[in-house]
Amino acid sequence: MSFASGESRWSDVYLAAAARALSTCGDFLAAAALTLALQSAGAGGLAVSGLLLAATLPLVVLAPLTGRLADRVDSRILLVGAGLVQAAVCAALAYASHPLLIIALVALLAAGLAVTQPTLSALVPAMVRADDLPRASALNQTAATLGALAGPALAGLLVGQFGTRLPLLLDAGSYLALVVAGLLLRTRRGGARSAIRTQPLGGTSAPTWRLRRDPLLVAMVATLAGVIGAVGAINVIEVFYVRETLGSTTTMYGLVTGAWTLGVLVGAWIFVRLARRWTADSTLVQVGLAMLGGCCLMVLASAAVSTAPLLVPLWLLGGLCNGGDNVFNNVVLARRTPEAARGRAFAVFGAAVQGASMFGYLVGGVLLELAEPRPLVAACGIAGLLVVAAFVVPVRRAVRRELAAEANPPRQPLGTPTGAGSATVSPAARAPEPGGGYGGDHERSERANQPAQWG
Repeated sequence: MSFASGESRWSDVYLAAAARALSTCGDFLAAAALTLALQSAGAGGLAVSGLLLAATLPLVVLAPLTGRLADRVDSRILLVGAGLVQAAVCAALAYASHPLLIIALVALLAAGLAVTQPTLSALVPAMVRADDLPRASALNQTAATLGALAGPALAGLLVGQFGTRLPLLLDAGSYLALVVAGLLLRTRRGGARSAIRTQPLGGTSAPTWRLRRDPLLVAMVATLAGVIGAVGAINVIEVFYVRETLGSTTTMYGLVTGAWTLGVLVGAWIFVRLARRWTADSTLVQVGLAMLGGCCLMVLASAAVSTAPLLVPLWLLGGLCNGGDNVFNNVVLARRTPEAARGRAFAVFGAAVQGASMFGYLVGGVLLELAEPRPLVAACGIAGLLVVAAFVVPVRRAVRRELAAEANPPRQPLGTPTGAGSATVSPAARAPEPGGGYGGDHERSERANQPAQWG
C-alpha cells in the first residue's frame, strides 16, 4: 500500500513524534485547565460537556474537507499554516473571558486540529517501509501519549498556582512545534508530487476509496465508535467524581487522568510486539475488541473505589488495553488504505471516534444533572461491556468474509497491467512473506484526539 521506498527515514519519524508530543501536551494542558476552571467556578456538567463538544464538533464536521486537504495539499503548507493559526488562537484564548468567546475560540482551535491530525497520521506510513510501520506507529503513539500524560498533570499543578492564563500561553507556544516540524521534515505528501506518484498506469483514474467497501475496517471502526459512545460520558463525569464524590484535589485529578495515559504508553509497546507476530488484520481486529472489553471492565470497577488513589491502578490497566487497541487500529488502517487516500482514511476514522465522543459528552452532561457521579461511572462501564458483547457477532462475520477473500482472491483479467484499474490490494497481497512480520510499535484515541482515551 505504497510505503517508503529504500530505507526508513527514522529522523523524520522522531521529528514528527517530538512535534506531536509537544502539541498534544498543549492540547491536554488547555483542555484540563479549562475543565478545572469551569468546575471550580461552580459550572455544572452541561457547561463541561459544552466545552468538550466545542473542542470535538469541528473534527467531525470538517473531516470530509480536511481529509482531502491532507491528501491534495502539500503537508508542509498545512502544518506550518495550521500551527501558526492555532498558536495565535490559543494566545487569544488566554485573555478571553466571555463564555461564548471561549467556546468559539476552542472550536476554532479544534478546526486547526482537524487539519493537522490526518496530515501527520498520513505522513508516518510514508516515512517508513511496510515492515517498520508498527514501530513507527508506536513511536508516534508514545509521543502523543507522553504529551497527554504531561498535559493534565501540568494543568493540575499550574491552575492551582497561577490560574488558566499561564497554561493557555504555554499551549500557544506548543503549537509552534508543528511549524518547526513542517519546515524540517524531509518526507512530504500532498500537492503535485502525490498526484504524479499515485497516477495509475495507462492514465486511467483509480476508483475512489470508500471505507464501506472494506467490511473488516467497517467492523473495526464501528466497534470502537460504539464503545466510545457508550463510555465517553466518563470524560465529563470524571472531574466531578474525583473532585466532589471522592473529595480530591486538582493535583490528584491530574494524576488520575494521567494514569490512564501512562497505561496507554505501556500498552503501546507491549502490544506492538504482538502486532509483529499477528500479521493477519482479522486477528488484530478481534484482539482489539477484547482490549476494548478490558477498558470497559476497568471503568466499571472504578465505581467501587472509596478514595481517588485507588483509581490509579485501575486507570493504568484500562489505559494499557486502550493502548493495545490503538496500535492495532492504526496498523490495520494504514495497511488497508491506498497511499493517496490515507489522509481521508485517518480523517474518517477520527471523525467516527470524535462523533462518538460528542455523544458521550452530551449524555454525560445531561446525566450529571439527574444523578450522582458514582452510579453514572458504573453505568458507563456496564454500557461499554454491553456494546462490546453486541459487536462480537458482527466482527466475527467480517472476519469470516476476510478469511474467505484470502482463500479465494479475485483473479485479474488477462492483459490488465499491474496497478491499473484498482486502488486496493487483496488481503493476500497485504500480508508479509511467511516469517516476515511488520516490524515494531504504536499510540492511543487521544482523548479527543486524544490519541484514543475515549475520543
